[in-house]
Amino acid sequence: MAKNRIRILCVDDHRLVLNGIELMIGRQPDMSVVGSATTGEEAVSLFQQHRPDITLMDLQLPVMTGLEAIRAIRHLSPDARIIVLTMYHGDEDIHRALAAGAATYLLKDMLSDDLMRVIREVHAGQRALLPEIQVRLDERATRPSLTPREVQVTELVGRGLRNKEIATELRISEETVQVHVKSILTKLGVNDRTAAVNVAMRRGIIHLAQ
Repeated sequence: MAKNRIRILCVDDHRLVLNGIELMIGRQPDMSVVGSATTGEEAVSLFQQHRPDITLMDLQLPVMTGLEAIRAIRHLSPDARIIVLTMYHGDEDIHRALAAGAATYLLKDMLSDDLMRVIREVHAGQRALLPEIQVRLDERATRPSLTPREVQVTELVGRGLRNKEIATELRISEETVQVHVKSILTKLGVNDRTAAVNVAMRRGIIHLAQ
């Protein structure tokens, strides 16, 4: 019976969260935890070692982010089945994770029975995208996307840099920065820089250190 269990690798930078997830999985007769990691680097290493059926991946990890770990694991094994389990709820977070190769996306506050059901569905080869997540993806599809350079500018604005400082940081002209800022405000549907940063953070376009 044990040989037929779904083998799961759990990744989260909070040990208490890992313990809770392991406890829930341990109660399932058809699942077992084969490893747990608190960093992206450790997650990739344990994936190579255990080749789990399912990897549960947080996005908010130190040094190597969860997104980078997903890409690294999928590079090692294109068929790897990864379920994102995170507090990041922005539509851009969801899009990036799925684009990187995650099978589906769950929010930690959606847990309870959803996680166990989704693990089984993803293991069976289903997409298992919850309606709440699909709605956010659909909303994103109707919005204009920021270019990579505009994301950089938004991050620097969020760090408190003025246009002249941003220009120096990115080695572009101050006039070019002004053009980028104007485009960012238009695309995000706001009138000032503070509002732009707030919207970008809420949607997961940028993440600023707390």
